[in-house]
Amino acid sequence: MIVNGTPIRFRTKSRIELTAHARFLFGKQIMPPDQADSPARRIYFALQTAYIGTDTERPCGMAAARTFIAAFQRATTSALAREILDRALAAAEADDCYTALKLVRRIIRHEDAVLGQQRPAPTPPRPATVSPDRHP
Repeated sequence: MIVNGTPIRFRTKSRIELTAHARFLFGKQIMPPDQADSPARRIYFALQTAYIGTDTERPCGMAAARTFIAAFQRATTSALAREILDRALAAAEADDCYTALKLVRRIIRHEDAVLGQQRPAPTPPRPATVSPDRHP
């Protein structure tokens, strides 16, 4: 099967192996627009757009991510959160949005803890689902 120009080999019922680089998210990794309702979640959604959006949407997603990250960094008192966001932005600008999204999930958990919310952040894939040497 080929998806988005990428050959996919089904190894088991629930495991696939990507044989070429692909931009993909699945399941709980994907944040619907209506869930981008907090500063950290807006950062995630912008980076998600920069990662899996269309050719037209991706630059807009990066621009929005830069804006949201700068605003979050000005507002937070957490030096660690600022450092994680610096790393996330650097990863995204190096076209490693997958890593950037993983880092921003940490910021979402931090934000939820600070605000006393108990909502799940988008989740990374389970190790058995995607081979670590084949992640995007």
